[in-house]
Amino acid sequence: MEKSPAPKNKRSNRKHKTTLENCSEIVIATDNDPSGEGDLLAGEILLGTHLDAKKLSRMYFADESVKSIQKAFLNRKTIPKLRDNPEFKKGLYRERFDFLSMQHTRIATYYSGCNAVLRQGRLKSVMNNLVGKQFEAIDAYKKIPYYQNRFKDENGNVYINAEEEMYPNKNDVPAIYTTSSVIIDEKQIKHTAPPRLLDLAGLSSALSKKFGANTVLRTYQKMYEKQIVSYPRTEDKYISPEQFKELLPDIDKIAILVGVDSSLLTHRQPRKTHVKAGGAHGANRPGTNVPSSMDSLQQFGDGAEDIYRILALNTLAMFAEDYEYIQEKGHLEKYPNFQCVTNIPHKQGFKRIFCDQDEQDKTTGKVLGSNAVPFIHEGFPKPPVHPTMKWLMKQLEKCDVGTGATRTSIYAEITQQSGKSDYPLLHDAKGKITMTEYGRLSYKLTEGTHIADIKMTEKMQQTMREVADNRLDLTEELHQMRNIVADDIKTVKKNATRLNITIPDKQEVITGLWQGISVAIKPTWGGHKWTKEEINKLFAGEEVIIYGLQAKDGKKYDVKGKLARQKYEGKEYVGFAVAKYMSEDRISGMWNNEMVSIKKEWNGHTWTKEELADLFDGKEIVVRGLCGKDGNLYDVKGKLAKQTYKGKKYVGLTITEYMDEDRVTGIWNGRRISIKKEWNGHTWTSGELKSLFAGEKITVYGFRGKNKKEYGVVGKLSEQSYNGRKFVGFKRLGFADN
Repeated sequence: MEKSPAPKNKRSNRKHKTTLENCSEIVIATDNDPSGEGDLLAGEILLGTHLDAKKLSRMYFADESVKSIQKAFLNRKTIPKLRDNPEFKKGLYRERFDFLSMQHTRIATYYSGCNAVLRQGRLKSVMNNLVGKQFEAIDAYKKIPYYQNRFKDENGNVYINAEEEMYPNKNDVPAIYTTSSVIIDEKQIKHTAPPRLLDLAGLSSALSKKFGANTVLRTYQKMYEKQIVSYPRTEDKYISPEQFKELLPDIDKIAILVGVDSSLLTHRQPRKTHVKAGGAHGANRPGTNVPSSMDSLQQFGDGAEDIYRILALNTLAMFAEDYEYIQEKGHLEKYPNFQCVTNIPHKQGFKRIFCDQDEQDKTTGKVLGSNAVPFIHEGFPKPPVHPTMKWLMKQLEKCDVGTGATRTSIYAEITQQSGKSDYPLLHDAKGKITMTEYGRLSYKLTEGTHIADIKMTEKMQQTMREVADNRLDLTEELHQMRNIVADDIKTVKKNATRLNITIPDKQEVITGLWQGISVAIKPTWGGHKWTKEEINKLFAGEEVIIYGLQAKDGKKYDVKGKLARQKYEGKEYVGFAVAKYMSEDRISGMWNNEMVSIKKEWNGHTWTKEELADLFDGKEIVVRGLCGKDGNLYDVKGKLAKQTYKGKKYVGLTITEYMDEDRVTGIWNGRRISIKKEWNGHTWTSGELKSLFAGEKITVYGFRGKNKKEYGVVGKLSEQSYNGRKFVGFKRLGFADN
């Protein structure tokens, strides 16, 4: 499992060794996060130096404030042996597990049969799988009613018998009950403590209707760097007594800042539900640097004010009193099995400051009445909810998968429409989730795999902790990835077969040394298969000539070229590059940083030197005096572009505009065309043109036959031919029904 450092890393290791070798004590002061990554990063650097430190210690700090760093320095903890450091072992297991699971992206991509990268991972795949299953449940849901006897009192409270039979038809419900008086069994005041402190996932979910997860992450980080908010990547769901004491003097200032009445903050003693010994960074909360005003937060970017306000309100709620409500329980005198529980608000407490609308108790009932009358209740099975960011974060939290920050960052990554995720799995629209085509395909392919199973991620996190505690051997646990990957390949392959996906054949390549490096090139170019002699010349950096290539018009041409570094869709590669087109009716030039060949004439027009210069420069030109199929002359605007004809790609002039008052231009079947503005005396409306260019059929009325009767026609745009000339125009398909 040992890794050999790259030359650049060797230089870094020597530099670190020179700096550290005379130190009496080496202190690890990296981030102390739940995954052990900070200890691992420092540990790998130290192992690379091969130093035997006289003393190795660790600083643990809640944040990057001066006070925290000073305290951490004074309270350094000795690490007897680096490789036995539990946090180092935990981080090492996680790092290598993630490296080994990277194969799953290649597996899913290969068996997808499409030109897209389906990114997988122990959290990405689980998220996508949870969403996919939820949509399957939504699709399978059937709103089938049931009917049941229930009672309702004069205040609207409903009395239910849990054992009462349900019927599929309303007429089947027996009328066996009569009005009954209500007996109140119990009446007491109950309390609800303030909601727990938010993690980054909860904060992002609360803001999801206004800001994307990426925006929240980016802005929060900037605010943290100025100590406006606490450490973002915490796994703690409470704060320590010391952190509580640190926060207490600032709550009145924070309250004024976010518009909360300080008189509501009467619970200034630590709550057992929110303040506990232990932890590292503490839950997300306002930082030690209280801003002068909410407006001053705008410097941190989008969402800064909203982030601070929600974080502050959630934290201040901890200092307010409990929410109180009166709970009444009762039953019917005649039918004791029919019971009702109602909750009536008594004191709002913390809800006057912060209340999660989705999670608030149903405490808006009314007091129990005196009498209840029977009625037939119509009910339905509870439908599956549409996936939202909030819903997804709760599913992950239930299984303790990832920290709030990790869940948020991965969610941002798989819903991002560009950058790392050219092929996003999910789409987020103000917190509401839908699956992209890549997400749906990924879900179907990874169904039943280990990587998409939330239990595997749970087990991985538990194993990480047990490796740290010396209860499990790191190497033995990592060896299990061999079986996991092998099983998942079989499952994905089976799923691909079930989906009728055709796996593309593996492309043959020719390898060789070119300019001192090993490169691979395709065995053919433009339909020409390289000979041994040509291959030797190409790898030697020499030019070769390919004879007898066929152009799209059927004419033969020759090219001269050699191997060169090139770029396609942002990816660099080494391949055959044309230096010169050897053809009398074609002309070569550099266009978009590549050598291309175009015909010397187009539609009977021979290019001038000036026009060629503009075309190869990527500019638009005007071609005048072209002859239409009707013999009329017309002008066009156009420029060079990559095009395809009968499956063959080429570079040629593409028309961007027809300069004719009697014609209209649009995109039809993926290409720009021009049609007449009228047909048989009928001038196209904008709506008709939109439908025609979209390839749709339209119905047009207002034509008169020889018998003077009005009629309509049905038709659409179609490729046609007139006197040997091809064109696109309106084609009548039939007559409209009157």
